[in-house]
Amino acid sequence: MTVNSSYGVPDYGAPERKYLRPEAGLTVIDGRVVEGYASLFGMKDQGGDVVMAGAYGASLKRLSAKGGKVKMLWQHDPTQPIGVWDEVREDETGLWVKGRILAEVDRGREALALLSAGAIDGLSIGYRTVKAERDGKGQRLLSELELWEVSLVTFPMLPEARVAAKSADEGLWREMAAIFEQARQQLAER
Repeated sequence: MTVNSSYGVPDYGAPERKYLRPEAGLTVIDGRVVEGYASLFGMKDQGGDVVMAGAYGASLKRLSAKGGKVKMLWQHDPTQPIGVWDEVREDETGLWVKGRILAEVDRGREALALLSAGAIDGLSIGYRTVKAERDGKGQRLLSELELWEVSLVTFPMLPEARVAAKSADEGLWREMAAIFEQARQQLAER
């Protein structure tokens, strides 16, 4: 067995990714807590794949048994974790996630500012296909996936869904964006 140097995990094949703009929206609470659907069951994405209900169950059970967690990354970059997913679970709709973006991390601050401005609005899963089959329409039905990470991303794969950042205090977001811009300019001058 080889180890995939990009992910530091056994290499069972190239990692796959599914992008999503959750229909119900990715909600930002208190400026850092995010929650929403990272994957929706039964919906065909632009790649012709459909994730079936229960596809994540075995993977989540294995992760839990060994004390592991699904990683929160920025744009699928394993060198850029931006927070932690505190809760990842399946329900009848799909894969629901809840976590905290870390404002103490540069990319975390950037992600929060971009979410609030609507510049990014997608979630994407990084996984390995364990079980899949093709139906008569050429769609790949994904029945078991090994989930590695859920990323905040720019381009989602499932256009029917969308992410919406919500805040009780829009003024706070504008202030934060101004602070980040000022800091960026100061760093650029050095």
